Amino acid sequence: MATITLDKINKVYANGYHAIHDLDLDIADTEFLVLVGPSGCGKSTALRMIAGLEEISGGEMRIGDRVVNEVEPKDRDIAMVFQNYALYPHMSVYDNIGFALKLAKTPKAEADRRIREAARVLELEEQLKRKPAQLSGGQRQRVAMGRAIVRQPAAFLMDEPLSNLDAKLRVQMRAEIAGLQRELGVTTVYVTHDQVEAMTMGDRVAVLKDGHLQQVDTPQNLYDRPDNVFVAAFIGSPSMNLFEGVLTLGGGGQEGSLTLGSQTISIPEKVFEERPGLAAYDGKPLIYGIRPEDMEDASLASQPAEPHIHGEVSLVESLGAEILVHFGVDAVPVDSGDPDAVVELGDTAVVVARFSPRSPIRPRQTAAVAVNSERISFFDPSTRLAIWD
Repeated sequence: MATITLDKINKVYANGYHAIHDLDLDIADTEFLVLVGPSGCGKSTALRMIAGLEEISGGEMRIGDRVVNEVEPKDRDIAMVFQNYALYPHMSVYDNIGFALKLAKTPKAEADRRIREAARVLELEEQLKRKPAQLSGGQRQRVAMGRAIVRQPAAFLMDEPLSNLDAKLRVQMRAEIAGLQRELGVTTVYVTHDQVEAMTMGDRVAVLKDGHLQQVDTPQNLYDRPDNVFVAAFIGSPSMNLFEGVLTLGGGGQEGSLTLGSQTISIPEKVFEERPGLAAYDGKPLIYGIRPEDMEDASLASQPAEPHIHGEVSLVESLGAEILVHFGVDAVPVDSGDPDAVVELGDTAVVVARFSPRSPIRPRQTAAVAVNSERISFFDPSTRLAIWD
């Protein structure tokens, strides 16, 4: 087992493109750390630098106590699991799993023991004589995992290993990988563009954008206390609704208020007590965000006194356990900076709310929406950083 340390790591390509900027990460022994971000953010590049498959332009990389900047990939004591599985089609499952042991000239008895133990853990015992073409996608992924396990490395590196699987199998496999990592206790760095995958698997999640680390924290802290607008919108599905507005403070037991276009949301004094930094924004514009799950059908609201907003419903998506209600308000939306997200900028915002399936709301109706104003997030419009202290 080992720690992995990235100390001001940079990656600059020959054409001058700066892919990774001063990346600092301390990955603890046995930790499951997920690197997540939109396409092109540098997460796979960072992983490949840990593996030694990409040259480091600056900074120091350590695995355990050893600096590995100039160490060959084969000498770093890591095992990598790729997106495309990289299985040998002419070899049996048994031989695919044991290939690295054969190269290392591991004694046959020891290699056989490790292969069969990995097959048992991964429920591949009945498949050992088959070729990859005879396996399902999930079974092929297990073979790729088995090949990593038998090496007994200091760390696992996984580059979007589930992206080729269908949605149902991805859910199953991410649970299996997370459970297996806990059982083996091997330090793991896992790359994905899927924030749901990141939130459900990682002990901690590192969010990257344009090669810059935005925030690294536990999944729940990323959700509850995002450091900036980008993290707030990227973490959570559907994404946080972001608007421009003007805040008016209360005080003396009085509620404050927040504009949503021509509408007003009342803000309890408790919010200003918890976020003293808001005092500097009295009467000034800022950016604020409301998560879909912090809105509900006012006719079904658990707290009838919660502030209400209104908007015409354009779409209702029924998901069985919930419905997603899209409605319009005359507010100015905010672009989070996620290149994969499409935001129609202008004077009208489309808001997404997560309602109970018991809601009778339908398209072309005017929805009365209850807002949990204690859960609103606030950001500085210039720095786009969260406002707390």
